[in-house]
Amino acid sequence: MWVKNLLPVTFLSAILFSILFYNQDLGLNLIIFETSFIIFWIFTKQFNFSNQVQVITTVGFLLTSVFTVLTHSVLSYVIHFIAAFIFVGVLNYPYAKSIITVALISIKSIFQAQNEFLNSVTKSKVKGKSIGKIIWKFRIFIIPAAVIFVFVSIYKASNPIFDELTINLAVKFQSVFNFIFKDIEFLFIITLLLGLLISNILYFRTKNFSIKKADTNASDILIRKKQKGQRNFKTLSLKNELKAALFLLFILNLILLILNIADVYLVWFNFEWDGQTLKQFVHEGTYLLIFSILISIAIILYFFRGNMNFYAKNRVLKNLSYLWLFQNVILAISVGVRNYWYIEHFSLAYKRIGVAIFLILTLYGLYSVFIKIRNVKSGFYLFRTNAMALYILLVISSMVNWDGLIAKYNFAHADTAFLHFDYLVDLSDKSLPYLDKPISELTKIENIQSKIFPYDADFMNAEEYHKRIESKKRIFKQDWESKSFLSWNFPEYVAYNKLFKK
Repeated sequence: MWVKNLLPVTFLSAILFSILFYNQDLGLNLIIFETSFIIFWIFTKQFNFSNQVQVITTVGFLLTSVFTVLTHSVLSYVIHFIAAFIFVGVLNYPYAKSIITVALISIKSIFQAQNEFLNSVTKSKVKGKSIGKIIWKFRIFIIPAAVIFVFVSIYKASNPIFDELTINLAVKFQSVFNFIFKDIEFLFIITLLLGLLISNILYFRTKNFSIKKADTNASDILIRKKQKGQRNFKTLSLKNELKAALFLLFILNLILLILNIADVYLVWFNFEWDGQTLKQFVHEGTYLLIFSILISIAIILYFFRGNMNFYAKNRVLKNLSYLWLFQNVILAISVGVRNYWYIEHFSLAYKRIGVAIFLILTLYGLYSVFIKIRNVKSGFYLFRTNAMALYILLVISSMVNWDGLIAKYNFAHADTAFLHFDYLVDLSDKSLPYLDKPISELTKIENIQSKIFPYDADFMNAEEYHKRIESKKRIFKQDWESKSFLSWNFPEYVAYNKLFKK
C-alpha cells in the first residue's frame, strides 16, 4: 500500500518536527518524531523483511533510536543518524545485498527526494490548474521586471528628487514588512524548513536504477576471467607474479615472526612499567602497527585479486598467506595487549576504547580475508561483510554510557592508575554522580597520585577539580530544571536524582 499524494504527509511531518525541536535539546522529541514515521511505515506496509540487510538495518535503526534516550551521548546520536541514513536507503531499495549499496542510495536520495517534492508541488492543482503551469505563466513578467529595475536605477542615479522619493517609498515598504513579520520567529521558520527537507528524505522514494543494477549484478563468488588468444602469455605472467609473491611473503613472514616473538616475550609476559607516560609505546607504536596490518591485508588482496585464485600451483602461496594473516592476528593481539597496559597504568579514555573497537573490526577483517582466499570470494564479499561488521559494531557501541563507564572505572582504580582530573572534568553532565567526590577523598587521591606519578607537568589539582565539578553541578541543575519533557533523557534524569534528590 502506498500513499499517492505525499505532500500532506510531508507538510504535517515538517510541522511536527518544528514543534518538537524548536528551541529544544535532543531527547524524547527524537523518538516521538521517528515514531510518527514508523507508524506511517507500518500503515503503508513497507516492512517487507526480504533479506538480511533490511532486517539488520531496521533493528539497528530502532535500537539506536531508543539508546539516544538511554545513553544520551554525542556518539549515540551520531551513530543513530548514520543508522537512520542507512535505513532510508533500505526503504528506497529493500532488496539490497550490501549496506554500501543502501548508503549510496541514501546519498542520492538527499537530493533526489527534494526534486521529487518539487515535482509533486508543481503537479498539484489549484482550481483545476497545476501550480507548475501557473508559475510558468508568470515567467512573462521576469523580463519586464528586470527592465523596470534597470530604469529605476538609472532615474535614481540621475535625479536626486526621484532618488529621495524611492528611498522614502522603500522605508515605508520596510516598515509595513516589519509590522507584518514582527511576530514571526525566523529560527522557527528555519526549523520548519529543515523539518521539511528531512521529511522529504524520509517519505519520498527515489529510483536509483544504476546503483540497483550494480548491486543486483554483484556476487560474493569470484568469477575466473578467461582471455582467448593470450593463454600462454597470461600463464607466464601468473608464474612470474607467483614467484614475486612467494619471495615477498616468505621474507615478510620471517620479519614479522621476529617481531611477534619479541612482542609476545616483552609485551605479553614480561612487561615492566618504568614510570614513563607510555606515549611512544602505545600511541605511535599502536598506530604504526595498525597501519602495518592494513597494508598486510592490502598485499594479500593484491596477489589474490584475479586469476591467481584459480592458478593450480598457488597452494604454497595460499599457505604463506594464511601464515601471514595468522601472524597479523598475533600482531593485532599485541596491539590489544599494549592498549591493556596503557589502560592499566593510565586508566580509560575514549582513544583507548576506540583502539579496542578498531582492533575487533581489524580481527574480523583478517578473518574475512582468510575466507576470501579459502573460498575464492570476490571483492564485493569483502566490502559487504566488513561494512556490515562495522555497522553492527557501531550499533553496539551506541548502547554504552561511555562517559559514566570512564568516570566509574578511573576513580575505582585511582590508587593504582593515573587519574587525569583535567580529562574527567570535561566529561558530560550525565557522569556527574561518578565525578562528584568530597574534597577529602580528592585530596587523598591526589596524595596517592603524587607518590605513584611524580610528573612535573602542570595538571589540575584536587581543589580546582572540586570547584569545577561544583560549578558544573549548579549549571546542570539549572539546565535540567528548565528543560521541557521533549528534551527528557534517561541518564541526565538519573544523574539529577542522584545529585539533588538524595
